[in-house]
Amino acid sequence: MNVNQRFKEARIALKMAQKDFAEALCLSSSFLSDIENEYRKVNSRLIKLASMVFGINENWLKTGKGAMFYKSPTEKTNRLVSIFNELPLEFQDFALLHLEKLLELRKKQK
Repeated sequence: MNVNQRFKEARIALKMAQKDFAEALCLSSSFLSDIENEYRKVNSRLIKLASMVFGINENWLKTGKGAMFYKSPTEKTNRLVSIFNELPLEFQDFALLHLEKLLELRKKQK
């Protein structure tokens, strides 16, 4: 299984439609479809974003090793803070904006 297939597998495990998964990652549905159908490559930025937004284990996405998702909230939080702190300030603003949008999307689903 390659990274594109693991990306799709994670979306399915989250029980999310392509549209909703793509929207949470600020992608178009067609772009995500191209990733899942292996017409486009998954880059490291997208891997980090999926990890940050959904708690998908970066190592699992890249290599297939380990658990699909981080095991504990603390592990996810530590990873999120680590990634966030590596970002320049303007990217941190971007990340916060999209995390807030993800929360809105989640509230709509409930």
